[in-house]
Amino acid sequence: MGQGDYRILHEAALRDYLAGLPELRALLGGEPAAWAITEVGDGNLNLVFIVKGTRGGIAVKQALPYVRLVGESWPLPLSRAHYEYLALSRQAQLAPGLVPALLHHNETLALTVMELLEPHIIMRKGLVAATPYPRFADDITTFMARTLFFTSDLALTAAEKKEAIAAFAGNHALCKITEDLIFTDPYRIAEQNRWTAPYLDALAAALRDDMELHVAISRLKLKFMASPEALIHGDLHTGSIMVTESQTRVIDPEFAFYGPMGFDVGAVLANLLMAYFASAGHERSPGERHAFEGWVLETVEQVWAGFAGKFLDLWRAGASGDAYPVSLFAGEKGAARLEAERQAYMQRLFTDTVGFAAAKTIRRIFGLAHNIDFELIEEPKKRAVSEARAVRLARGMMVEAVAFRTIADVTGAARKLRDWQPELSG
Repeated sequence: MGQGDYRILHEAALRDYLAGLPELRALLGGEPAAWAITEVGDGNLNLVFIVKGTRGGIAVKQALPYVRLVGESWPLPLSRAHYEYLALSRQAQLAPGLVPALLHHNETLALTVMELLEPHIIMRKGLVAATPYPRFADDITTFMARTLFFTSDLALTAAEKKEAIAAFAGNHALCKITEDLIFTDPYRIAEQNRWTAPYLDALAAALRDDMELHVAISRLKLKFMASPEALIHGDLHTGSIMVTESQTRVIDPEFAFYGPMGFDVGAVLANLLMAYFASAGHERSPGERHAFEGWVLETVEQVWAGFAGKFLDLWRAGASGDAYPVSLFAGEKGAARLEAERQAYMQRLFTDTVGFAAAKTIRRIFGLAHNIDFELIEEPKKRAVSEARAVRLARGMMVEAVAFRTIADVTGAARKLRDWQPELSG
């Protein structure tokens, strides 16, 4: 089947389409009529199918011309599938083995076929079940360090970087979603906002009146819009990571564009911190998840330390980009001064990361798209307690980001809030 006009492929049409692709038909094996096709998309935007034949399986993702979570009233360009394909291709080059293998892409149908990840599960589901993942910190820090460093001015010439920015500049519709849902809507009255009412009503109102917070989130929004530091995944939460105890795969980079590095790193840290605060709400008996919660906070520390260490190692190994020309830092004196500047660079990046982590936390509690870490806490009041603790930390991290000098400052503050009892509405 050739590249025809766009149409949504439901099961029968998808079966016919895949049957017309010899390489995929051979990979699946058996007769197309016997292939098992299951729609498993639980995200906010797309259709996702698992297709299994007698020999193997594949995952198929097709973009819809609207936001799936909302419906046709919120149209969305299909071009996001193009940017996702570009991002996955680049990430596969820079961080091999940490993204799913690409098997087929149809630009017109906004459809991509990837390897089927089995027995991997969405990491967020594993965290709700209190499952630790010993490989995760090492894998995710390798992914972030390599994809961010090698797409930055530290590794690219100015011309290469500008061409790369241009290649992703058209993904502005997805950026607009981030700009509104993360950096704007939770701090104002917006039709699609929701929270655990009535318990968080007063806290939601307080966010709308908190001018210090409004300034801080607006500064972060400006950095998001105006700082094309590197190719970022753009949606690097624990729902976009599939894991086993021994493997990690990063999926769904359709929000990819050239933006601030701290947005990706902050997203990972935020989702771990939310898993930490949500953990108390999933307890069946006091203290049963204590060991898991300790692992989560250790992982938060390992993620920043591992990322920073690997990023600096790549920089020290001989950066070839146009930033910080080697000729300006010759000799022992120059080398020492450049190393001091590297440390200052990472401190600035850490401050950005702290702020973005806070923004990602608040949007998941008061904005449109929530996460199951909190949502699966069945008792609303218990859920609100966990959420209020996370918001208290996030507010401090955003307004006083520079006061958090180390990642231990973040985990220490989280630990102190583990049993804090907030005043709730209602």
